[in-house]
Amino acid sequence: MNVSSFSRRQFLQSSTALLGAASCAWLPQLAAAAGPDPSRKRSCILLWMAGGPTQTDTFDMKPGHANGGEFQETETNVPGLRFSEHFAGLSRQADKLAIFRGMSTKEGDHQRGTYLMHTGQRPGGPLNYPSIGASLAKAMANRETSLPNYVAVNPSAFLNGAALGPGFLGPRYAAATVGARGARSPGPQPMEGDGQLADLGVDFLSLPPGLDQPRHDARLALWKQQQQQFLSGHPSGAAEAQATIFQSAVKMMHPEAASAFDLSQERTEIRESYGRGTFGQGCLIARRLVERGVPFVEVTLGGNVLGWDTHQNNFTAVKRLSEELDQGWSTLMTELAERGLLETTTICWMGEFGRTPNINNNAGRDHFPDAWSCVLAGGGIAGGQAYGKTDEAGMEVTENKTEVQDLLATLCRAVGVDPTTEHYSPQARPIKISEGSPIDQVLT
Repeated sequence: MNVSSFSRRQFLQSSTALLGAASCAWLPQLAAAAGPDPSRKRSCILLWMAGGPTQTDTFDMKPGHANGGEFQETETNVPGLRFSEHFAGLSRQADKLAIFRGMSTKEGDHQRGTYLMHTGQRPGGPLNYPSIGASLAKAMANRETSLPNYVAVNPSAFLNGAALGPGFLGPRYAAATVGARGARSPGPQPMEGDGQLADLGVDFLSLPPGLDQPRHDARLALWKQQQQQFLSGHPSGAAEAQATIFQSAVKMMHPEAASAFDLSQERTEIRESYGRGTFGQGCLIARRLVERGVPFVEVTLGGNVLGWDTHQNNFTAVKRLSEELDQGWSTLMTELAERGLLETTTICWMGEFGRTPNINNNAGRDHFPDAWSCVLAGGGIAGGQAYGKTDEAGMEVTENKTEVQDLLATLCRAVGVDPTTEHYSPQARPIKISEGSPIDQVLT
C-alpha cells in the first residue's frame, strides 16, 4: 500500500468499517509511517489562553527567587525539563512539548496583543489581516467534508473581533463558532467542580418541528435559484458575503457535519476524562473535528471572563486554570495518540502576552509582553525541550528571543504549509502567511 497517497480521512473511514479505529493495533504505526511524507498536511489545534497566562507559574518557573511565587516545580518525563506542579498530566508528556521561553513582543494591551498573536501583524494599519486560523484553513482546505475548515470553540467575548476573522480573505474562511448550546449572550460557563458537563454545540443545526427534509430541500433549491438571480443583477461584496455565510451554515446542517459537534455520542467516562468545563469539552470537540479532517480548530480557556488576567489573587486563579488546562490538554494528546492522530496534529498553546515576574500588592501579576512563554506540541514538533531562556528573575530574554512571526512560521512548517505562501489583498498585494523564519531546532 502506498501510504503517502492514502489520506488520513480515507484510512479512518476504511479502518472503522473493517476493524474499528479505536481498537486497531496498527493505526499508530501507519500514522508514524506516513509522518515523514513532505507533502502531508497536519491539522492544527490552537489552545488560546485569554487574558495572558503567567509564564512564571506555568512553563518558566523561577524557584528560589522572590518572583517565583507560591507554586512548586515538578519533574517531567524529560530529565531537566520542569514546570508547574499543577501540570501532572502534561509532565508525563513533556517529551512531546517544545517550550518557547523567549517570546517577546511590544503589545501589552489585550485586544492589540490578541490581534498580533493571531495575525502576526500589529493592529491599526489600513489592511485587515487574516488570522492564522483563516490562513491555514485556506492553505489546507479539506474539500472532502461538509464541515467548516476553521472552527473556534468558546471564543472570548472580549476579543478583538478581527483577531479571529478572515481579514482580506473574505467570509469563506471565517471561523464557525461553537459555544454553550442555546446561549444568547456571553456569560460564565461551567468549569471544573461545578458538577455538570458543559453543553457545547452549534445552535439550529436540526430542522425545526414540522419541517421535513424534502420540504427543506425544496426551499433550499428555491433560495439558490433566487440568490443566483439576485447576485447576477447585484454583484457586490456584501451580497456575496451574505450568500457565502448562508451556504456555509446550510452545509453544517448536513447530518455528517452536525454529528461532529454532538458530544452526546461520546461515552460519559470519555467526556469526564477531559474535564467538565467548557475548555475540556472544547478539547473533545477538537479531537472529533480533526479526526474528521478539519484543518484548524481553536479552543479558548478563560474567554468569558479573561480568566488569565490575574491582576489580583493570581495563585488561586492560576491553580484552578492550570488544573483545568492540564486535564483537557493532556487527555486530548493521549486520545490523539491512541487514535494514531497525534503525529498528524500540531498543537499550539499561547495567549496575548505574559505576566510580570514580580508580584504586585494584590498578590497578582500584571501585563508583561517583554519575556514570556508559548508551547508547540504533537506532530512535526521535536518535543522534550525548552527553546529560549530568561534571566533568573524572568525579566528579560537572554537566549533565543522569539518574535511572533517566527513562532507562526514554525507552526506553519510543522503543519506542512510553507509560511511564505502568498495570499492577495483586495489591492492585489501579495501577503505572506508569515514573514518570520521557522525555528529548525524545534521541528522534526
